[in-house]
Amino acid sequence: MTLRESARSIFDAALAAGDVRPLVERALAGIARPARGRVLVVGAGKASGAMAAAVEEAWGDRIADGVVAVKDGYTVPTHKVRLLEAGHPVPDERGAAAAREIRALAESAGAEDLVLVLISGGGSALTPAPAPPITLADKQAMTRLLLAAGATINQLNAVRKHCSLLKGGQLARAAAPARVEALLLSDVVGDPLDVIASGPTTPDVSTFAEALDVLDGLALRERAPRAVVERLEQGARGQIPETPKPGDPLFARVRNTVIGNNRLVVDAAASRARNLGLAPHVLTRAFEGEARQAALRFVDLARSIQAGRGPVEPPACVIAGGETTVTVRGRGTGGRCQEFALAAALAMEGLEGVVILAAGTDGTDGPTEAAGAVSDGASAARAREQGLDAAALLADNDSNPLFGSLGDLVMTGPTNTNLLDLYLLVVGPPGA
Repeated sequence: MTLRESARSIFDAALAAGDVRPLVERALAGIARPARGRVLVVGAGKASGAMAAAVEEAWGDRIADGVVAVKDGYTVPTHKVRLLEAGHPVPDERGAAAAREIRALAESAGAEDLVLVLISGGGSALTPAPAPPITLADKQAMTRLLLAAGATINQLNAVRKHCSLLKGGQLARAAAPARVEALLLSDVVGDPLDVIASGPTTPDVSTFAEALDVLDGLALRERAPRAVVERLEQGARGQIPETPKPGDPLFARVRNTVIGNNRLVVDAAASRARNLGLAPHVLTRAFEGEARQAALRFVDLARSIQAGRGPVEPPACVIAGGETTVTVRGRGTGGRCQEFALAAALAMEGLEGVVILAAGTDGTDGPTEAAGAVSDGASAARAREQGLDAAALLADNDSNPLFGSLGDLVMTGPTNTNLLDLYLLVVGPPGA
C-alpha cells in the first residue's frame, strides 16, 4: 500500500467510527420513554437526519411528530420525522422556515411529553431564527462577514445566539415545561455544550457585550448590518433580556448528552495506522489556528521525524483532530482542509516519503463538494506542469481547482456524521 493509499485508508476507518446509528442506540437505552405523553423529535445539523433515522429504528412506534433541518443532500429515509433541507454555511429562507416549524413543535409540548432534540454540527446555520427587526438577509450578511474574517466557531456562535429566537438555550425555553433530552454530536474542540450548534438546549454563558467584542475584535462593527449592531448594543445596555443562563429553572428538566466527538475518529485513525504497520502518534485532539500556519508546523514535524528528532520513529502516522480557520483575502474556492494541504504542498516541495491528508468528517470542506485534499512533495511541481501556480492560488484562497486538476481531492459525499476535521501526516520508512 502506498503512503497515499495508507492515508486514505486511515481516514476511511475514522469515518466509519463516526457512524451515528450505534451512538444513538446506546444513548436511547439510557432515556426513559414517557408513560403517557408524546415523543416529539426536533433537531438540526449535518448528521441530524441520520440521527433521526436511528431514532425511528429504535422508537418509531412512539414518535408522534418530528421535524429536523439538514444540509442539502443530507436527507435519509424517514417516516415520522420530516427532514427539511436548508442552506449551509450561509443560512437561507428554507432554514428560517424550518426553524419556525421546530420552535412551534417544541412550544406544543406539554409537561408529560418528551422532546428529543438531535443536534450536530451545522445546526446553527441550518436554523436561522432572526430576532426582529433583524432580517434573514442581515444574518446572511453577518455570517459571511464573520466567516471571511476568520472568526472561530465560538465567536461566530456568540453573535448568532444573540441575534436569534432559538439558539443559546431558547429552544429549551420554548419546550418548557416538557422533559427535554438532547443528543449532541460535537464538532467543536473540547465539546462545550453551549457552542455546539449554538447551544439551543443549554445555558448560554456568552453575553451581548461579548458578542459586540467579537465584532470589535474583528473590526466588523462598522461593516455589520445596522440592525445586528443595534440589537447587540441594546442588549449590552440591558434593554433586551439576555439568553437563559446557568441556574435558570427552565433547565431543571433538560439533559444534554454528547454521544460522539472527535476522540472517536482520532482513536480509530490511530488503530488503523497501527494495523497498517505505521507507528501512530496522536499530536492533539484540539488542533486549531490559521490553516496555513498549522500546515507549516506539520511539515516541520515531518522533517524532524525523518531526521530522527521527532516524537515517533518512521514509518509513522501523526494524527491531529480539530478545526483550523482561514482568513479569506482572495476570491478563490476552497476550504480550511484544502488550504492546509496546499500550504503544506508548498512547504514540503521536493520532500520525499511524506504524505499529508486533511479532510472534514462531515464530507464537505468550505463551500465545496470535497471533504479535503491530499498532498506531498511533488504536488507543487505537478501543478506547474499543468500551468498552475500553487503559490498564487494559495494567495487567492483558490485551493479547490488546483487539487481538482491534480485528482487529489478527498471526495466522500455526505457522510451523515460531523466530528471535526482529521489531519494526517504519513511518513514512510527511511529511504522510502
